[in-house]
Amino acid sequence: MVKSRFAILLTCLLLSACGQIDPNSPLGQRKAIFKQMLNTSEDLGGMLRGRIAFDAPRFSAGAAQLDQLSRQPWQHFPQIKDDAKSSAKDEVWQRQARFQELARQLESATAALVVASTQQPLNEAALDKPMQRVEDTCEACHQEFRAF
Repeated sequence: MVKSRFAILLTCLLLSACGQIDPNSPLGQRKAIFKQMLNTSEDLGGMLRGRIAFDAPRFSAGAAQLDQLSRQPWQHFPQIKDDAKSSAKDEVWQRQARFQELARQLESATAALVVASTQQPLNEAALDKPMQRVEDTCEACHQEFRAF
């Protein structure tokens, strides 16, 4: 009885590991960065939309973190598609110039958000437009290059 339960448990563990993404793979690296970007962006947007209490120092730090993160995932897109588990469409590799253009637009938008978040005293209304630009840039890339 104990052996059969152990065998079932071992089988379940092995099967659950089959769907895992190697965190050190390009796919794993970029997914981790995109997840950090999403969490940071949601916090910033939440502050501007009243879901989270606005905290000026936290907003400025989050904007700087988002800017830093926005420059990181692109290095983890190899020249040739590496994994069928990716949420990226094949167009990422077929239309590299456009993909890189949108990446640079995101970097520009996050840099502008950092500039806006350093203007003291911080004015939530003045941060809305740069934050919306960041969100719109993310959305544009997702529409063209992410398989939902």
